[in-house]
Amino acid sequence: MIPPSPLRLRIDLDALAANWRQLRALAGVDTGAAVKANGYGLGAKAVTDRLYVEGCRTVYVSNWQEAAALAGRAPDLRVKVLHGIDAADLPAALSIDADPVLGSPEQVALWRAHGQGRRCDIMVDTGMNRLGFDWRGFCTEMFAGMDVDTVHSHLACADTPEHPLNGLQRDRFEEVVVALGIRGALANTAGIFLGLDYAFGHVRPGIGLYGGSAGLHQVVFPTARVIQCRDVPAGDAAGYGATWTAPRDSRLAVLNLGYADGYLRGFSNTGAALVGGKRAPVVGRVSMDMIIIDITDTHAVAPGDWVDIPYNLAEAAAQSGISEYELLTGLGARYERVYT
Repeated sequence: MIPPSPLRLRIDLDALAANWRQLRALAGVDTGAAVKANGYGLGAKAVTDRLYVEGCRTVYVSNWQEAAALAGRAPDLRVKVLHGIDAADLPAALSIDADPVLGSPEQVALWRAHGQGRRCDIMVDTGMNRLGFDWRGFCTEMFAGMDVDTVHSHLACADTPEHPLNGLQRDRFEEVVVALGIRGALANTAGIFLGLDYAFGHVRPGIGLYGGSAGLHQVVFPTARVIQCRDVPAGDAAGYGATWTAPRDSRLAVLNLGYADGYLRGFSNTGAALVGGKRAPVVGRVSMDMIIIDITDTHAVAPGDWVDIPYNLAEAAAQSGISEYELLTGLGARYERVYT
């Protein structure tokens, strides 16, 4: 019999829903949700089902494999595939009820020839130089007769509000939206915080739903089980590279958690666990499957006990130097995900 996982992620779906409501109120327009990368690592199906209850009717995935994983959803929930289509995608695209976001003349030609008149979206590049049609010389005639629902673009510098490219992209996108005469979607989470001028008719929040960005609720709460405890005399080192030396006689605990689980080496000697609500610092380097914490000043723990891992995304990013996106999407498959 396979034993239970020594790692758990408690995922607060009510906090997720509260974040979506807050972002919708800020934007003041129809609000979707990015659930790509398996719901930023939290489980796309669980995230989508909870947000549907709140009123979300549009979700975004990156590719057709992710769209297929949402099979069985409510019939009025729209799934948008941000990477569009190529020839290899066609069998899936024609069998899955999802809308490709077309970003090149080749994709438009492919969908026009094989899409059987089904709905699609368009991506326009307004300054990020990633996916989409160039905003310069944008030709609306290319989409004549097609069922185009929404035109999208993506802000390159929304998390730097004072960056001049934000305003340039907004103005360029407005020209495209007016020319097409359809719904526009420019803002991600950071774009929503730039103000109503960036909202257009629809927004696509991502990281903010999952607890990223100031003022939003924490959604993810990791816990790890203790493997072993040991007493270490002053002057002894701990972990690979001996990067930490005990400044006094210390009590250490080893936890079933490491960089293979997304608790990356950036937390070495900077991260912490919580033991009975008291901070127990990570000492030494984070290993693949283990971290060491200093429990000298906390209450006693024993092998098999569960220890909380603080994971406020903004604070964890500052501690580790790792982006909030990486911190979420890197949480591995070894966690048992528990939805509350």
